[in-house]
Amino acid sequence: MPEHDGLSAEGVLEQAGASRLPSLRLLAGFEAAARIGSFSRAAESLHLSQSAISHQIQQLEEFVGQPLFHRVGRGVELTFAGEMLQQSVGRALETLRRGLDRIAVYTDPGLVALVGPAFLLQGWLQPRLSALRAAHPDIVPLLSIDEEPGQADEIDVDLLISPRPLSLDGWEDARWLRDEWLFVCAPALAEELAGLPFERHHGLARLVCLERARLPDAAEAETQRLLRRFGVAAIYDDAQLARDAALRGHGIACLSSLAVDEDLRAGRLHALAGYPRLPGAQWWLSRPANALRTDSMERMHAWLSSAAREGPASAIGAD
Repeated sequence: MPEHDGLSAEGVLEQAGASRLPSLRLLAGFEAAARIGSFSRAAESLHLSQSAISHQIQQLEEFVGQPLFHRVGRGVELTFAGEMLQQSVGRALETLRRGLDRIAVYTDPGLVALVGPAFLLQGWLQPRLSALRAAHPDIVPLLSIDEEPGQADEIDVDLLISPRPLSLDGWEDARWLRDEWLFVCAPALAEELAGLPFERHHGLARLVCLERARLPDAAEAETQRLLRRFGVAAIYDDAQLARDAALRGHGIACLSSLAVDEDLRAGRLHALAGYPRLPGAQWWLSRPANALRTDSMERMHAWLSSAAREGPASAIGAD
């Protein structure tokens, strides 16, 4: 490895003056030449002449005060300084590309950014998106997962689902969905259990458990009571993993009715008769009170409010 003074790519640039940066045009030419290993092919990829790329590299080398390439046969290789600079330039250009891609998506006038907990967006909302598209084909939901939403006025949010009202100036909070926790299992296991008195259920199944922090108090207390009889099949820190275990027939799980809403409707899971139904969170739907940016936001808010008034799937799945 050639000798060097230990400077990073940022240090190389600092030699040229901390208050100055090379133009993006020079950095793009350098990145292409470094990645491809040829000035001529880099020029082709950027639709420039080879002399233009050579001139850009010369300007950049004058800027940083040391050579960035040396010739090898018909191509070029990076010097140590060039390798260091390529790492930073590559990261910076990729960040710019991702930012431009995101901007292209966000320019859709029908975009509505909705933030909520993962299990609710996946278990309750995702199965209903086809109905949203049928009613409002121009709406493009941008769904973002956040188990504990922060200050909505500090992030780019249109609508927010939260277990408590935001109580922020300029925001309007409304009661939305009421959750409950159910003991559910796969259909085959439910059929076996249905033929036995409750006192004999523990001979056929164990409990698929969520960590205590993931359960409301009532569900945690009942789970702990049943554990003494049933025992543990597995413990998860994620509701979707516990749901998957129940779907695979690994045991009985105590899960949010919203997390398994589609499974209950489709008959993939059954809510067990004779097991308690336990109170869960009151979910709130929040929006800017007087600052709805688009008609799409208003219509999606109205659609969410209407969809929440449907009958609970837990009643459909009950045995």
